[in-house]
Amino acid sequence: MQDSIPAQRPGLDLFGRYLTLWVALCILVGIGLGELFPSAFVALSAMEVEHVNLPMALLIWLMIIPMLMKIDFARMREVGRQARAIGVTLAVNWLIKPFTMAALGALFIYGLFADWLPTDQLDSYVAGLILLGAAPCTAMVFVWSNLVDGEPNFTLSQVALNDAVMVFAFAPIVALLLGVSAISVPWATLLLSVGLYIVVPLLIAQALRTWLLARGAQTFERVQAGLGPVSMLALLLTLVLLFGFQGRQILAQPLIILLLAVPIVIQAYLIAAIAMGLNRWLKVPHCVAGPSALIGTSNFFELAVAVAISLFGLGSGAALATVVGVLVEVPVMLSLVAWIRRRAPVQAL
Repeated sequence: MQDSIPAQRPGLDLFGRYLTLWVALCILVGIGLGELFPSAFVALSAMEVEHVNLPMALLIWLMIIPMLMKIDFARMREVGRQARAIGVTLAVNWLIKPFTMAALGALFIYGLFADWLPTDQLDSYVAGLILLGAAPCTAMVFVWSNLVDGEPNFTLSQVALNDAVMVFAFAPIVALLLGVSAISVPWATLLLSVGLYIVVPLLIAQALRTWLLARGAQTFERVQAGLGPVSMLALLLTLVLLFGFQGRQILAQPLIILLLAVPIVIQAYLIAAIAMGLNRWLKVPHCVAGPSALIGTSNFFELAVAVAISLFGLGSGAALATVVGVLVEVPVMLSLVAWIRRRAPVQAL
């Protein structure tokens, strides 16, 4: 697998360059619509199976299917050559990230911010942060990898491996960090989320890829280019939906939202720096190092929110902390995408 970068590396298009602005507008629109039409969002939020929201799953399909169509399974054997990047992914996601999140949560929630937070919710806030830290990204990493020109076959491989580890490691790590001997994790939520967010869209994407390639490479490329805006539109509609669901909590507790965001943001930049640093040290190609770093930096917020609600309740501090993770996710990840793109090597003509 070669890290081939063209001499004049294309930048983001006009929409991509101002994506942060569109994200901010969608957050405001979502909160506003949630206030104006609460019954509609209650109805949408009730459309779920095992805490997995079906409208959200549909939007995630629209978001990631065009990216999954880029995957060529004939090239998957090349991914084995990137064992170093896979090692970085696993080490950062499971040996570093959950424990640094727990440490940052204790530092800020129990220490620096304790006087400004409700005393009876401190443990719950830390629990929510731990749930975020123990749930590395699944679906959204395809979006971030696409934006940094990441190698799509490697991205799929690391997501598949990460999901397999998550099934076995999520509950023990959360239980350890919460200081309890056992924890009830909704396994149906975890398995259904993986199925809906990875397996089903991957099958659809590969069926479309095969059907389009049978009609010629030009047809495939034309359709692929046309689906690009659909992915970004689905991302923005996802944000409108998310913040329509959670807007009332955000408006009711702005100071708490701000304080909870601090350790989450610090964690994101810390994990990105560690992962990119390790990949650079190991001389991993940039098109692989980017998605390797971003999968741990981003969070599987759908799972974190569902588990927080299941374990602690909808109105708990843990549920609120995971919602704050959603709030900061896209702006922070877009800034990291820009940082990783700037670090990409450009070959001379």
